[in-house]
Amino acid sequence: MSVLVTGGAGFIGSHTAVVLLDHGEDIVILDNFSNSSPDMLDGIRRITGKDFKFYEGDMRDKALLDRVFTENKIESVIHFAGLKAVGESVEKPLEYYDNNINGTLCILEAMRKYGCKIMIFSSSATVYGNDNPVPFVEGMKTSATNPYGWTKVFIEHILEGVCESDKEFSAVLLRYFNPIGAHKSGLIGEKPNGIPNNIMPYIMKVAAGEYDHLNVFGDDYDTPDGTGVRDYIHVVDLANGHLSALEYARKNKGAEAVNLGTGKGTSVLELVAAVEKASDRKIPYVITARRPGDIAECYADVSKAKRVLNWQAQYDVDDMCADNARWALKQ
Repeated sequence: MSVLVTGGAGFIGSHTAVVLLDHGEDIVILDNFSNSSPDMLDGIRRITGKDFKFYEGDMRDKALLDRVFTENKIESVIHFAGLKAVGESVEKPLEYYDNNINGTLCILEAMRKYGCKIMIFSSSATVYGNDNPVPFVEGMKTSATNPYGWTKVFIEHILEGVCESDKEFSAVLLRYFNPIGAHKSGLIGEKPNGIPNNIMPYIMKVAAGEYDHLNVFGDDYDTPDGTGVRDYIHVVDLANGHLSALEYARKNKGAEAVNLGTGKGTSVLELVAAVEKASDRKIPYVITARRPGDIAECYADVSKAKRVLNWQAQYDVDDMCADNARWALKQ
């Protein structure tokens, strides 16, 4: 029996693939390389010394999904595939709704057709919107401030509905906070196509001299240094969280939302200082206006992850920045 990893060549997907293979799981990866690289597949093989089946293509390609499910005995799906740039989603809402929601429906239809009843879904802390107080707790009302966020909210509701209609179905909705870091081997890490949307790969391009400065959006928030505070989590911790979620879903039915974070907030300027320490390079930055929709603080209540999944983060921000620098500065 195999685990299908959609988006398995991406940042979080590739690290999760390593953890799965290291724990004896048989995996199948599906990716269209829209925001990832074939290099990551080679990195997974080099780190683990193991091979796996790979299919290149779009999750909305129903004929391809038929091939994947008929050529392999898929027991469960870890679903990372999706467009994820907030700003782009505002510019291209139809593309985001089609890719993320319709793509997930195509996978769920294939799962139903072939009797696969476990999904671990890559959700996001963005589902908490901007009206909830921190720390964010799983029982809070969900909402969003952009089309990308709404795709996560809608897919969570879809999976809850699937579990309600099929009492044998298991879905764990993993609400990530801010993944950074890289594998300690330096063989895989975050490698976005084009201009990075996430802060860490952008900072590392400043460290490498590709960009001359980092824009810091706002320094007048009600935080210790005025810059936005986020819950950064090491991507390897996050990958281990997916293994724990898979083990949980194999024993428990129904839908379960779980935060994956450290429970601690780090400001943008604190993150910059940690990268400077890890890379021994100066990170010039310019304070600019706040971005619409940004909130002052975002960090997790992580008690449910420990209670339900027996999981908690092991790495701190210094570890994350050191591993990130090792990866990014050799690219």
